[in-house]
Amino acid sequence: MNEPSIFTRIINGEIPSHKIYEDDRVIAFLTIHPLSDGHTLVVPKKQIDQIWDLESDDYDYLWKIAQKIALHLRQTMDLARVGVVIKGFEVPHTHIHLIPVGHQGHINFDPEPEPPVADDDKLASIAQRIRL
Repeated sequence: MNEPSIFTRIINGEIPSHKIYEDDRVIAFLTIHPLSDGHTLVVPKKQIDQIWDLESDDYDYLWKIAQKIALHLRQTMDLARVGVVIKGFEVPHTHIHLIPVGHQGHINFDPEPEPPVADDDKLASIAQRIRL
């Protein structure tokens, strides 16, 4: 394995995060560059660069947990839908973006410039509301 990714450092507790879910295989936390409130990253604890390189069981489990979290987000935040994106460019560690979409029905997936770093207190409040 190369050097630990920023996500591995979050998993190891070296970098703080606003976790909303964690088990022995997967962690989910709010991104600091949200496209909408509740924008969550679902990350396997095993550092694998590309999602397609996950073992089949790990791949299936990651999606199972992403579904569980997306359904929870939709219910607790009263959302029209939860979008899902896998970009795979920013961090060499597989991750799934779950992006809440309100009743306005759309989200800008490629904002320019990049969304600003979210306010930590706001992230803490959202995490508390949606934590599983």
